[in-house]
Amino acid sequence: MNRYPLWKYITVAVALLIGFIYTLPNFFGEAPAVQVSSNRATLKVDVGTLPRVEQVLSQALVSMDGVFVEPNGIKVRLKDSETQLKAKDALEQALNPDPRNPDYVVALNLLTASPKWLTDMGALPMYLGLDLRGGVHFLLQVDMPGAVLKRLDSVGADLRTLLRDANVRHGGINRDGDRILINFRDAETLDKARAVLAKEMTDLQVVEQGAGSNLRLAATLRPEALVKLREYALKQNINTLHNRINELGVSEPVIAQQGADRIVVQLPGVQDTAKAKDILGRTATLEIRMVDDTPGALEGALAGQVPFGAELYNDRDGRPLLVKKQVVLTGERLTDAQPGFDGQTHEPAVHLTLDSAGARIFRDVTRESVGKRMAILLIEKGRGEVVTAPVIRAEIGGGRVQISGRMTTQEASDTALLLRAGSLAAPMEIVEERTVGPSLGAENIKKGFDSTLWGFVAIAVFMVIYYQIFGVISTLALAANLLFLVALLSMLQATLTLPGIAAIALTLGMAIDANVLINERIREELRNGMPPQAAISAGYDRAFDTILDSNITTLIAGLALLIFGSGPVRGFAMVHCLGILTSIFSAVVVSRSLVNLVYGRQKKLTQVSIGQVWKPENEQGK
Repeated sequence: MNRYPLWKYITVAVALLIGFIYTLPNFFGEAPAVQVSSNRATLKVDVGTLPRVEQVLSQALVSMDGVFVEPNGIKVRLKDSETQLKAKDALEQALNPDPRNPDYVVALNLLTASPKWLTDMGALPMYLGLDLRGGVHFLLQVDMPGAVLKRLDSVGADLRTLLRDANVRHGGINRDGDRILINFRDAETLDKARAVLAKEMTDLQVVEQGAGSNLRLAATLRPEALVKLREYALKQNINTLHNRINELGVSEPVIAQQGADRIVVQLPGVQDTAKAKDILGRTATLEIRMVDDTPGALEGALAGQVPFGAELYNDRDGRPLLVKKQVVLTGERLTDAQPGFDGQTHEPAVHLTLDSAGARIFRDVTRESVGKRMAILLIEKGRGEVVTAPVIRAEIGGGRVQISGRMTTQEASDTALLLRAGSLAAPMEIVEERTVGPSLGAENIKKGFDSTLWGFVAIAVFMVIYYQIFGVISTLALAANLLFLVALLSMLQATLTLPGIAAIALTLGMAIDANVLINERIREELRNGMPPQAAISAGYDRAFDTILDSNITTLIAGLALLIFGSGPVRGFAMVHCLGILTSIFSAVVVSRSLVNLVYGRQKKLTQVSIGQVWKPENEQGK
């Protein structure tokens, strides 16, 4: 009646073992580390960079506890904070001889101190939030007027193309503050242009100005277009920050909107505020310009006489190239960038997709510039590099563009990702900056751990006193529940914050409720005169429905918090929901297996240790 088949015991034992293995890394804490990542889109930090990093640290007499090569860079684990600072200074001097033009980002970080055998099994600790791990917190103000001006500059370029396609002659298009002024010499041309704008540029509000031969149209963005623009600028900036920070290996960053024009950025584990600012500033955008192939111009530029309207850049191989300043097309016209291969040479390439306006501009430029060279530049942090400079063989239409030429597969993938990340839709400035030290995080962890520990002890003492052996079994099941919960959070690589620790403490208090229901049900069956073995079986079977119903209703509330909440509320809800699932398994399956081990093999069981059981016949006999 109260015996499990062997496979059930094995299942529980395996679950406990897996839970123990995946919980274990959380007790080793974190060690100081230095992270080396690329500061340029075309510079890769990989296994080839590893010997150089090791050589620099060896020459600086810095002892390492481990070196890890990851897709986004190299991380070096060190013994203490003093060694960490020494390693950072040595790497900074060796890898970035010119501090004003650094090739690498060398940042302080934290890494798990788990043994290698645990890491090799994929057993990693939970991510810790800013309040537990330490790190940096920024509040960024988005420059919405800057976004409007940037949009107006783009609209001005579109208007030139649009009026040219419509064969409408104008006397110049200029931006004056938040207006775009289009000059005309006669009223007939003005009316024709106004009709074109009304049809094609519905986001613009157009007003006539001037008289005689000095006529002009003043175009401004409509109020509804301004609202959409501000919303887009905020979303685009958040997406851009997410893409860049994720690629630089920051564990579980928090990037969220605050108010109408502010963004909160939290980078747990990043202790170097200056490097964190560097990370936030890293975005890449695309510019397409024409190459200046005028005879003797490049030689003159190399001699220090750069022609007016041109700039000197280098290509991937370091060869100089003279490029015109006029930008034909920017990454704002880019809707997608995917790595792939050239259909003819089968070399790695990046395939770009342009929006309708970009496709039209690119088609016109390539039609008018057959036989000339076009430079595709990647601009990152104000520094430009020519990715490729192909000769235009024919008109390119359809909005599909390909970047290729001396790229590896990984470089193509990295370039595509940077271009997808895009540029900031609007400038931003840091209005609040806060650093949470690791010591404060450690103090919060200690307080949270102590509160959970003493809550567990209080529950355990009460259960053992009130339910005796069954109280001990309930306490062991509660410990298994905590083990499963922490293991699940670690396996999912969830982020634990102070609200999450509060959810763990609450889960312990709620999880014991299921064991109380089971124990009281067994007591009730014993009071009714049922034999102990039958009472145990009936107690578990009849309490299960109540346990399931109560946990489902609580789970529904937790899911509502998870779906509609944000920030700390979602963190609390996630731990709470997982805790409900683990508590059902531990309270019903684990505790039942322990009870079966203690009492299940006793055929003539006369009594069980479950505390004082009051029976009606005892009262009547007094």
